[in-house]
Amino acid sequence: MKATAFSPGHISGFFEPIYNQDMSRTGSRGAGINISLGAVSEVTAESSTKQNFEIYVNNKKSNAPVTNLAFRYMLGDNPLRVVVKTTMDLPIGQGFGMSAASALSATYALAKITNVSNNEAMKASHFAEVQLKTGLGDVIASCFGGVEIRKSAGLPPWGLIEHIPGKYDLVLCVIGKKIDTKKTLSDSTKASKIVEYGKYCTKKLLENPSIEHLFSLSQTFTKKTELADKRVLEAINAANQFGMASMCMLGNSVFAIGKTNELCKTLSSFGKVYLCSVDEFGARVL
Repeated sequence: MKATAFSPGHISGFFEPIYNQDMSRTGSRGAGINISLGAVSEVTAESSTKQNFEIYVNNKKSNAPVTNLAFRYMLGDNPLRVVVKTTMDLPIGQGFGMSAASALSATYALAKITNVSNNEAMKASHFAEVQLKTGLGDVIASCFGGVEIRKSAGLPPWGLIEHIPGKYDLVLCVIGKKIDTKKTLSDSTKASKIVEYGKYCTKKLLENPSIEHLFSLSQTFTKKTELADKRVLEAINAANQFGMASMCMLGNSVFAIGKTNELCKTLSSFGKVYLCSVDEFGARVL
């Protein structure tokens, strides 16, 4: 049995971590954009005497901890042999939600094969991300697509999302080395600033939801939390001449909209540039 699924990448402009003993209610409030670059997973499953997962990411064998744990949540003790071939469009650890997209595309494909609902796939991927501390709100956002405000944290019915309509082209730029999400969120000084400004920015965006406001609040969050290094701030300032830009949370990278050609030219002097657009549909079986 074979199935293929896609999940968009997801960029958070700002976020407020919410922790609960119940993983279904753990996640983040905040806002972000689902993008047309993401992860495609081709999954093959067959009966076996014991459970075995073989995972390849961009043609290299990988332990893929998030996908691995998500599969265990989905299958329990079911003795299936599962082979996964995932292609990621963007680097991991740069605030593009790639670990979520990889797990989600793989679980959606496995759900199709095993005849379980997409909700089960979403739940398994969310639980795996939360448990491994690789992300909080990416899975939920990536399931639904679009430009989103996460009004409350966790899985539905607790997690609530409001959309800001609109289709935009985005320019992404990877500037520095990757950021360890788990390490950043374990730093109590950084974490308290993230909570304070994440809460403030979410409240303000809900009062006046627009893409422009999302970018300006994301810039506020970037500056107040002091998460961006000098080079990232320089890239944001340079890109602001041709549109609006901010830092991808959490990565040494920026996202921008505006005059696409000028943004590409300007940001290419800071690092590797990627072009994409808003993905309006969310994770799906292909």
